[in-house]
Amino acid sequence: MCKDTSTIPSSSNNKKNNNSKSIDNKETPGRVVTPPISTSVSPAFSKNASMAELVDQYDGFILDQYGVLHNGVTGLPGAPEAVSKLYAMGKRLVILSNSSASSVTCQAKLPALGYDPSQFVGTVTSGQEAAEFIERNCKKPTKVLFLTWKTPRTPSPLLFLELCGPNITVTDDPQQADLVILHGVDVLRGPGLDGEATEHPLGNFMVTGNMDRIDPILQECADRQLPMICANPDFVMVRPDGSIGHMHGKIADRYENHYGGHVISFGKPHKEHFQACLEKLQLPKHKVAHVGDSLVHDVAGANATGVASIFITSGIHRQELQVELGEMPTTDALETLFEKNSQTPTHVMPLFRF
Repeated sequence: MCKDTSTIPSSSNNKKNNNSKSIDNKETPGRVVTPPISTSVSPAFSKNASMAELVDQYDGFILDQYGVLHNGVTGLPGAPEAVSKLYAMGKRLVILSNSSASSVTCQAKLPALGYDPSQFVGTVTSGQEAAEFIERNCKKPTKVLFLTWKTPRTPSPLLFLELCGPNITVTDDPQQADLVILHGVDVLRGPGLDGEATEHPLGNFMVTGNMDRIDPILQECADRQLPMICANPDFVMVRPDGSIGHMHGKIADRYENHYGGHVISFGKPHKEHFQACLEKLQLPKHKVAHVGDSLVHDVAGANATGVASIFITSGIHRQELQVELGEMPTTDALETLFEKNSQTPTHVMPLFRF
């Protein structure tokens, strides 16, 4: 089993967890699923048509993936060219993603999406951070309830478990589990190799957000006070067809705030991940800007870290802003959205492009 979790900081509605078998969070203070609310670092923002208007202000850029660089299938309009031009200008680029995949997996996918991996100084993913945390802390045999993606899938979810270390084994019985790993939103997976493991579908949650098949699992886990590791804190994503996909963060939020479960969440907006990017860039904060499409994760995290932010309006907030892909929203619409989310970016841009 993993270390005791009695020292993990948790929200006030979480149950006391003195007897649970789980993970010590001493090294990750504050990494709970509820996003930290920080006030805007900038009372005003600039509206910019392209990177050409901003490039001279910064020497490095922290780049979100989905909604900024690509849509999961192909690079977004102008984004591959923007990366190449920034690289040619000597700018330093690093990817920061709330993907449950490893950093190596994300880098391996870049060529198919229109990018040259050598143009980035590195990649930081929430999945990599979560797996490394589990591997460091689970020093004894630990049975995990594994919510993940259905197979066949590339890469296999088993690659994530391998990163978690040799002490992790899978069970599909909450009564036998020591820990819940929220890696994907398709199935509750049993032990075994791809094609052999039993996969219990989680319904159509990703399409509709319906948790009818997920709630009984969460209730049983909460009854046993099992801690949960969330490898992707995003609430929604924009699918390749433009529709909204419901993500891990909603399940983790429900476990924490409805069932009183205990969650450790990795990824944006937690500033540790932005700081990891700054270390890779080896640049001072005032010479770095983060490019992202989520106010709750990207802009909030940049604000909390103290770096400038470039908010891309054609991402997950596009429907709220009522704009077409690549269209600049009105100032009134932007101000309303920023006030609603208690976050104001430094700059606003329709797409990541030159």
